[in-house]
Order: sequence, then C-alpha cells, then structure tokens
Amino acid sequence: MASEAPVTSPAPWRTAFLEHLKALDTPTCTFSTLHYEPASTANSPPHVSPRSRTVVFRGMWASLPVNPKNIAPLNPSTYESDLLTITNDARMLKTRELFESATKAASEAQTGGGGPIEAVFWVVPTRTQWRIRGHAYVLGPDVDSEAATPTRKVIQKHMRRTGNGDAAGWDWNREITAHFGNLSPGMRGSFKNPPPGTPLNEQPPAGMKLGQKVDDLHDKIARENFRVVVIVPEEVDRVDLSDPEEGKRWNYKLVDDAWVTTELWP
Repeated sequence: MASEAPVTSPAPWRTAFLEHLKALDTPTCTFSTLHYEPASTANSPPHVSPRSRTVVFRGMWASLPVNPKNIAPLNPSTYESDLLTITNDARMLKTRELFESATKAASEAQTGGGGPIEAVFWVVPTRTQWRIRGHAYVLGPDVDSEAATPTRKVIQKHMRRTGNGDAAGWDWNREITAHFGNLSPGMRGSFKNPPPGTPLNEQPPAGMKLGQKVDDLHDKIARENFRVVVIVPEEVDRVDLSDPEEGKRWNYKLVDDAWVTTELWP
C-alpha cells in the first residue's frame, strides 16, 4: 500500500523520527560516505570505498533545538525543514568526501559538496532502525557568497515557511553561528585541535592543541574549521522491531517532490 504527501508539508516520517530520537540520551548515528582514491594508472578508474563514522544529530535545519546556554543570536522561526544536520571539522576526510563524491574532483570551496550518504540510527528504547539516504551539503563561512548560491538553492527548496517571522530577517551565516553556539565550550574547542589524522610527531600549527575551551563565538581558528553539514533525505527506511512477533517496516521515497509511503515486510 502506498500513499503520497507533498514536500510542501512535513514528511510523513518526520514526527515519529524526532519523537524516537528524544528517547536517546545522545542522538548518534552511523554516517557513511564514499571515499575516492586516485587511479593507479592513467587508464584505470579511481578506487571507491565506503567510509563510516559515528556522528551526533544536531537537529533539523532551520529548527535549531533550544539551548538556554546558547548566547548566539538566533534566526526567527520563519522556516522548518525535513533536513537533518550534523556539525563537522573542515579538516576531516568526510568533508573532502562530500565534495569529491559529488563532483569527482577536489575543491577548495568552504560551502558545497552534495555527495551521496546514508545515516543509520538504531533507537534502542523503541527498537527501531532508521536509515536515511540522500545527499549531504557542507555549509561554511562563505555560505553567502555567489559561489555558494547553488548549494543554498538546493537547501532552500526544502525549507517551508512556518507563518512566523519575516523571511528577509532570516540569515544563513547567523544560522551557522547559532549551531556553533549550541555546542559546549569544550566541543567548540575541538575545532582548535591539531589537524585530525596527522602524525603525533608533527608539530601542530600555532594555537592548536587538545583540550581547549572556546567561549568566543567568532574565534578565528575554530570558525575557520567549523562546518554545518545538511542532509537532504531522498529515501527513509523505518523498521520497527518492538513486537518480536509482528515486525513492521515502512519505506518513504521522495518522488517528483512528493513523499511516497510504502509498507513492506520487515
């Protein structure tokens, strides 16, 4: 059995998904990307392999979770979306992977990407697995630039007006800063760590060391490395194993700007 919901309204999986994540102390998921290694010869294709890591879900884009300790200015509640967000260090491999798997080439841009991803949540209290498939875009300090226009357009297509506030007062950079402010000082300080994955015997650049705390929302080093990653779902698979005698499964697929829901055998 299949049913449709237009993308101009909340996705049919959104409410249950967010309710389930509330049951987790920390809403983590396994986030998978595609990693490209250069071709070994001129006539051979590049080697592609999966890469997975655990990340923390940071809320839906344009609907930042309220944190009373966040001192950053917030955007008006003008928009909502079905787009998941995580935060990321620009120096980590997944940043490069999101660009290269979208364009098949390296990029020096701070905003862009759009590579294919899958994010898998296992919610123990509800015994439900959520698999989110789609593409992910990186938002950085140049988000308001002309070069970032295509990325903004892709994301804005999925942003719905709530009927509150003025769209002219909503700002992309303010939203990124609000995400940075929503993190703890210790987590903000992690963006001043030595470059991830570099050898311990290499001297880190000035100002970079482990264990720092950052209170300044515009700390130069931390903000140069801070990114928000926005996941645009195109397919969601939900498996409910709360009743071992009667498992349930739903597939939600975005087809021609409408979500199609199909019930499946688990």
